[in-house]
Amino acid sequence: MTKLDDLYAKQGQSPWLDNLKRGWITGGELKKWVERGVRGVTSNPTIFAKAISGAADYDEQFTELVREGKTVDQSYWELVKADIEDALAILRPTYDSCGGGDGFVSVEVAPELARDTAGTIEAARGLWRDIDEPNLFVKIPGTAEGLPAIQACLSEGININVTLLFGIDRYGEVIEAYITGLEELDRNGGDLAKIASVASFFVSRVDTEVDRRLEAIGTPAALALRGKAAVANAQLAYELFQKRFASDRWKALAGKGAPVQRPLWASTSTKNPDYPDTIYVDNLIGPDTVNTMPDQTLLDFEDHGKLARTVDQDLDGARGVMAELAGVGIDFADVTKTLEEEGVASFSKSFDELITSLETKADQLKG
Repeated sequence: MTKLDDLYAKQGQSPWLDNLKRGWITGGELKKWVERGVRGVTSNPTIFAKAISGAADYDEQFTELVREGKTVDQSYWELVKADIEDALAILRPTYDSCGGGDGFVSVEVAPELARDTAGTIEAARGLWRDIDEPNLFVKIPGTAEGLPAIQACLSEGININVTLLFGIDRYGEVIEAYITGLEELDRNGGDLAKIASVASFFVSRVDTEVDRRLEAIGTPAALALRGKAAVANAQLAYELFQKRFASDRWKALAGKGAPVQRPLWASTSTKNPDYPDTIYVDNLIGPDTVNTMPDQTLLDFEDHGKLARTVDQDLDGARGVMAELAGVGIDFADVTKTLEEEGVASFSKSFDELITSLETKADQLKG
């Protein structure tokens, strides 16, 4: 048993890998991670941009697609789907062995759809139909425009990973979309036991933004709060999760086999070298959660991470941190709004840059 195995078996938290590239699939690295206790994989446009532009592993397939007359955009999605399908096959034994509770691989809709409800629904349906595997998660950003798309897709039985969550208020809306979507699925005769969803709460980016604002304020009281916002915010999100999934309304769905929508801690690598490298793992351990970590963070946790339930052990302390932040002038609603906008823009930028580089490569092949 590895520490990652113990994280799941003893604490009820599923460790996932927040990275995917073809060399890991073909070279056996992904399979080794699964053997060491990784129970799922997440990807996003930035991850695929780095993978596709950073290695020659995709050149052969891309060349074939271009010569077949595929557009660059079509070719990109074929490259992505190939990796996702191969990863799904590697994780399928995990999915089967735990009755569909883990073993998922996530693929995100195109980032330019983050503010397009109808386009998101259409794209999610297409990915779900084309890949057609029960352990697939389609990622949809938890923007205001994404909420109705999330609800609609869940009502159709599509597994959804809600991504780019930063604030408690929006998280509450995501839980509402999940419950309402499942109620619609139930009315339509769907099997609630077959649906799955996670709500991906971004962690380290919160500290990055809040710390920047605290340093601009510059008072001793403000500076003393650096590195505390992200964990407190996530811990209070877990408190909301516990409350909302203990309601009578939820119990009616659970009685029909519906699983809870687990909180997933994302962006859990440490951005500030002054902070412990497992700060966003050690402090967010608890049942019915997922922590998706880059490979280096997984290695760091295996080496010296602390295996104990921590996510709900000091909720009064978490509330105190948020109150102190407000007291020194941090507008947390503005923090989360800024982070959502930056997250959408960052993924769009990665996607656009990759498409541009693929267009250049396609022109060279045609020339």
